Amino acid sequence: MLQSLDGVAIRHWAAICCDALAAHRDEIDALNVFPVADFDTGSNLLATMLAGLDAVLRDHGDDRSAPRRTVEVLARGALMGARGNSGVILSQILRGLAEAPIGAALDGAALREGLRRAGELATAAVSNPVSGTVLTVLHDAAQAAMGVPTDDLGDVAAAATIAAVGALAQTPRQLDVLAAAGVVDAGGRGLVVLLEALLTVVTECRGMGLTVTADIPVRPAPARQVPQEGESSAYEYEVMYLLDGTDEARADTLRAELAVLGDCVAVVSSGWDAAAVWKVHVHCRDVGAAIEAGIRAGRPHRITVLRFIDWTCADQPGADQPGADQPGATTVQGRFITGHAVLAMVSGSGLAELFRSEGAFTASSTSSATELLAVLAGTRARHVTVLASPAAATRIAEITVAHAGDTSQVVVVVPTASVVQALAAIAVHDAERPAADDLMAMTEAAAGTRRGELAVASTAAPTWVGRCQPGDVLGMVGDEVMVIDCDPLAAARGLVERMLSEGGELVTVLLGQHAPDGVGDMLIKHLRVVHPEVDTVVYAADVPDTMLLIGVE
Repeated sequence: MLQSLDGVAIRHWAAICCDALAAHRDEIDALNVFPVADFDTGSNLLATMLAGLDAVLRDHGDDRSAPRRTVEVLARGALMGARGNSGVILSQILRGLAEAPIGAALDGAALREGLRRAGELATAAVSNPVSGTVLTVLHDAAQAAMGVPTDDLGDVAAAATIAAVGALAQTPRQLDVLAAAGVVDAGGRGLVVLLEALLTVVTECRGMGLTVTADIPVRPAPARQVPQEGESSAYEYEVMYLLDGTDEARADTLRAELAVLGDCVAVVSSGWDAAAVWKVHVHCRDVGAAIEAGIRAGRPHRITVLRFIDWTCADQPGADQPGADQPGATTVQGRFITGHAVLAMVSGSGLAELFRSEGAFTASSTSSATELLAVLAGTRARHVTVLASPAAATRIAEITVAHAGDTSQVVVVVPTASVVQALAAIAVHDAERPAADDLMAMTEAAAGTRRGELAVASTAAPTWVGRCQPGDVLGMVGDEVMVIDCDPLAAARGLVERMLSEGGELVTVLLGQHAPDGVGDMLIKHLRVVHPEVDTVVYAADVPDTMLLIGVE
């Protein structure tokens, strides 16, 4: 029996939490009927904890001598990668532990105070706290810990876990929507899993046998029979983003603005340093307004917008029959709810928003393995087509092959030499088609798109069209320089003309962070006169470190 946890033990606990949440993910997903019956609480908790563990594994501190740092890094990583309302609450529970009086190690007294503080922070993170949820389970666990007369870590952990198990069993009596579905609270079940994992580490053994789900249904009634509490069922989107450059006063203002737009509002922070990062979460109808409110409060980034699924159509007759797992099948009971989806690996919020508007999921081109796997799981699709640059495609393929045994998802990576090719691919995506046919259509669209780029020469060098000098504007078709000019607008016109010399029906222009002023309007007017037969689309995509990207189909 451990009397305290050092950094290594805390990291071990985080790893066991991830293993346990992965094992119970489908069960917890199936319990999720409140506040929105979107059946993703288990997936969100796992993704959030994986983000925290990944942050700890990346940290190079001395784990044994700095347990506080380990918990702080775990909490901050969870906050950065928090998914859904349940993920935000989990990040605040971990923050509560990080704010406990941890000395040379995390002992019983620190755990007791950490659970108490976690209860305060988690409750404050929820715009409308409700009894019968994870907050109630956490409160009872903290109260039981406070009642232990000694500072023995095992006694405190056991008391908290046993109390959480008992509180979880009572949740259907406290929340009508749970009683109607015949389930316990999904978030509360997740918390019990985390506390059981902690007790496993403290007692240095597995299989404590503390479980309450053996005689409680873990699958909800069909979604159309699940009554919705509050207003969440009226909101179509879940919006989340990180926020930099704000403070408590502006965060309070943001909370108030988001509360007018929707519900399940959370604006929470890491809390213990001057450079605190904030996580924002809301269910709403107006995505743009939710993001604009964040812009007024600070600098939003890593913006995620998810559209809630209409579960009233999710329990069609035959969902459990043979063939229900084919492309296009939708089932509440299983992990997958769509036949296939597309994931675009892009950099910059402008590009991410553009691809999401076309129906794709998005992830950063620099996503870690755990982040990528969490996003793939979050698509909840049996087949996922990933659009990525050749370099990223190789890494993604290695990651998915290495974890092929962890999921029954089929992941296919389509390398694209430019984001304009990925955009052409997503434009022909049709989720109603069989996955193989859709993959073929996207691959052909990407391959059939000629790519161009406007860039600035950094050094003197020979090219196909002469020698360029530093500062020259270069128009490249593929990887070859075809235009050299000192005027960026003239170079843009010359590049488009060069690309259309081989024909084309559609010109797509993506404006980068360094795009010349007025270049988009100029190209539209120029092509309208010179090539009236060609359709032209310009996107202010704010592509990082780029002037202009052009695609011709």
